[in-house]
Amino acid sequence: MSSIANLQPEPASILACTISRDVQNFDLLIDDMEIELGESWGDLGFEDAAVFLDQPDSQTLEFVVIAVDSEDEGDLARITDIIRQAKAKTIKVLIVANQIGPMALHQLLRLGADDFLPYPLPEGALHETIERIRKPAPPAVLTTHSQEPEAAHPGFKAKGDRDGVILPVHGLCGGAGASTFATNLAWELAAMPGDAPRVCLIDFDFQFGSAATYLDLPRKETVYDFLSDAVNADSDALLQTMVTFNDKLHVLTAPADMLPLDIIGPEEISRILDMARANFDFVIIDMPKTVVAWTEAVLSRAHVYFALLQLDLRSAQNVLRLVRALKAESLPHEKLRYVLNHAPKFTDLSGKSRVKRMAESLDISIELQLPDGGAQVTQANDHGLPLSETAAKNPLRKEIQKLAKSLFDLNKSVETARK
Repeated sequence: MSSIANLQPEPASILACTISRDVQNFDLLIDDMEIELGESWGDLGFEDAAVFLDQPDSQTLEFVVIAVDSEDEGDLARITDIIRQAKAKTIKVLIVANQIGPMALHQLLRLGADDFLPYPLPEGALHETIERIRKPAPPAVLTTHSQEPEAAHPGFKAKGDRDGVILPVHGLCGGAGASTFATNLAWELAAMPGDAPRVCLIDFDFQFGSAATYLDLPRKETVYDFLSDAVNADSDALLQTMVTFNDKLHVLTAPADMLPLDIIGPEEISRILDMARANFDFVIIDMPKTVVAWTEAVLSRAHVYFALLQLDLRSAQNVLRLVRALKAESLPHEKLRYVLNHAPKFTDLSGKSRVKRMAESLDISIELQLPDGGAQVTQANDHGLPLSETAAKNPLRKEIQKLAKSLFDLNKSVETARK
């Protein structure tokens, strides 16, 4: 490791440096920096970093790694100044955070930090992040999303006159298609012919939520402000934070920035769901794959909790883990409705037999099997349109349409019975 304070008259170029209160608290970071950069990096304290970044020598830096822990939360003002200095010189900024609060971390990211990593560092994570931030910026044509006109707000007043059905969608493995399912189910319900219900789609995947992408909607900065004060927000604030797709589907997108999943807690989630239920007939929720502290709040309010899986071992193992966790906490696991995506075709007798054996071995009922929609699904998502708008005859679309119709009819019959 090189010390910038004791550079020789003609040192090797310093390409990066760590900035921390005490780098010895991040020994794994030291090891990874030496592996990635050899002697081409240095270490600075917070005070030295502010001075060095004002010097011409700092122009050789490609990036800085600011390592912070819980003790640094009281020193955020100085750290944010360092981030601003680095960004002013177009130096990339990577945050390594060890047990720092979500609000503090979000504040650092909003100032322009290019990425963050948890500490202890996952295997190979620093290498992958450095490779990513070294890549050139994408062409402007790929970033037109932020330049598009603002999407329309909901065109109705919040009256609290509904008693909506809450339908979360949870992918039990990567690539299960949960976001595609949630987005298309929400649209099919909103586009019902005749007296269509009032439908909203809420994207609770604060890190990698795709609902905005799949519907070509802007991610509004006000989403974070709403989430930060959700306990005190009212229904009007919720509606103003939403955007609409085709004047029918109301969407609360994921925030513009990647946030920790615990940025809000069960109380805030409960408040959001109560307001949504009071103003919409159907509330579709795109859940993160991770089970977090507020998952219980969603599950307890859900009428049906869709769990998407695939016909493979990882899905089977994750079903067992999830059910075991819910039973251990005495949570209502009976609300789970298992949906098999990329299900075998009707003529695939061997595949059908595997599905049956899987359900029996897990002691579950797979109530819905979705066919593989093929390349048309990816194309529709990339174009920011539901399947009904680009491939109406797609087999996956037809199955989701059938489900939406059955949910709509069931809700109508329940309302009729109440009256």
